Amino acid sequence: MKEQILQAKKDVVAEILGNINNAQAMVLVEYRGLTVAELTELRKKYRESGVNYKVYKNTMMQLAFKEAGLEDFCEHLTGPNAIAFGMDDPASVAKITQDFAKEHEKLIIKAGVVDGEVIGLDKIKSLASLPSKEVLIAQVLGGLNAPIQGFANVLNGTLSSLVYALNAIKEQKEEAA
Repeated sequence: MKEQILQAKKDVVAEILGNINNAQAMVLVEYRGLTVAELTELRKKYRESGVNYKVYKNTMMQLAFKEAGLEDFCEHLTGPNAIAFGMDDPASVAKITQDFAKEHEKLIIKAGVVDGEVIGLDKIKSLASLPSKEVLIAQVLGGLNAPIQGFANVLNGTLSSLVYALNAIKEQKEEAA
């Protein structure tokens, strides 16, 4: 019986560790005081954005975070906690959490992890203010397109000038003839 319990705990730690290793960003929240409906709404928002939201025992999270080399994160593991793992877009997990915390004051953002670095509330807020990955890609592509567009306009203007000059030469030769 003890071996089964120990194995179950090892499986939970392995699951948490797998989420830590696969996540681009994580946010730890305290959900005390939120209603079931509010938690369901938060879970739905996370799920729609590809964020994995889980409630684990603090001791299991401590073991996993220590094994992952994130001992500093363990100091935030007090009280009833849940953790959101942003698998695709690091800004999405912070943005959803920050927006939800603005609407529901009982959701407390404790800490986060981005690129293996433990971050505080201020950095989570700045991460949440970043545009989404799709918007950033569009901005980069727009920035790359602008010089090409300008070059095409210059070439077009040069060709137009050449056509006008050739047309003027043609007209002069016709008048001379």
